[in-house]
Amino acid sequence: DPECKIHGVSKIHEAKQGDLTFLYLTAYSKYLSQTQASAVLVTPREQKVNTDITYIEVEKPDVALQLVTRKFFKPEIKLSGIDKSASVSKNADIGVNVAIGKNAVVSDGCKIANDTVIYHNVVLMENVQVGSNTLIYPNSTVREDCLIGNKVIIHSGSVIGSDGFGYSPRKEGGYDKVPQIGNVILEDEVEIGSNVSIDRAAMGSTIIRKGSKIDNLVQIAHNVEIGADTAISSQVGIAGSTKIGKNCILAGQVGIVGHIEITDGVLLGAQSGVSKSLLKPGKYFGYPAKEMGQSLRQEGHLRNLPKYAERIKQLESELNTLKTKIDELSRKK
Repeated sequence: DPECKIHGVSKIHEAKQGDLTFLYLTAYSKYLSQTQASAVLVTPREQKVNTDITYIEVEKPDVALQLVTRKFFKPEIKLSGIDKSASVSKNADIGVNVAIGKNAVVSDGCKIANDTVIYHNVVLMENVQVGSNTLIYPNSTVREDCLIGNKVIIHSGSVIGSDGFGYSPRKEGGYDKVPQIGNVILEDEVEIGSNVSIDRAAMGSTIIRKGSKIDNLVQIAHNVEIGADTAISSQVGIAGSTKIGKNCILAGQVGIVGHIEITDGVLLGAQSGVSKSLLKPGKYFGYPAKEMGQSLRQEGHLRNLPKYAERIKQLESELNTLKTKIDELSRKK
């Protein structure tokens, strides 16, 4: 319908008149006849059951909706200029069209490139460098000497460059703190979720390579290196000096010990525990993490243990009966 007007995007079961929605999972097909949307993105193979709405045929409705949303409905950043309440050092180098919000702190030696937005209550400590077109949301902290690339997003409450967990035990008890004198490097197009902690290196750098995406509530310890375009889900914990390759996926609550290597192209299933290096690309799962097929087979056997135990009892009983009969035959001979 060329007269169809779209004012927003919405989920198929919540859409109203004037909304664009999409359908790409068969589980949601049941809503197609009920949706109040004005238009719906569908594959060419989808049955058109509702004559009151406009169908837009695309091969990948989810991707098409992302493109539409990015072009027409992306949230507008309303912050501009440097707020009077912000504390910006005279020794900071501030680029063109930089926005700095209320009560933000930009310390000595900081460099902020063009078109970057620093929201309210953000703290940039000494000598932090931030690239262009980067967005740092409220209440985040970037510690001294850390380097933030271009087109990086850091969500609220995250800490970049907190001290690594380094302590030396004393003979008489207690601990001495090991100085953490390195930094954190976030390369271009990295996105950090809310309440993420990325520890500064003891020496050298903790590095998140270009294009990697990190979900909320992730802990990355000192001297970790994460390869390009790796995605890390919520509540993952990575211990110190571990190296993770590019194009990896770490599902929720994965735990990884320190000083190991995970190669490129590894997928780790949720709640897996990695206790040694994984040097072959593929899918892994379980604790300790094993090749996924092997791990799932073992899990299947564990679920069947009660049946196995009952079967073993039955076989033992049958063996005992057979043994009794054999003994009786032997005595008769």
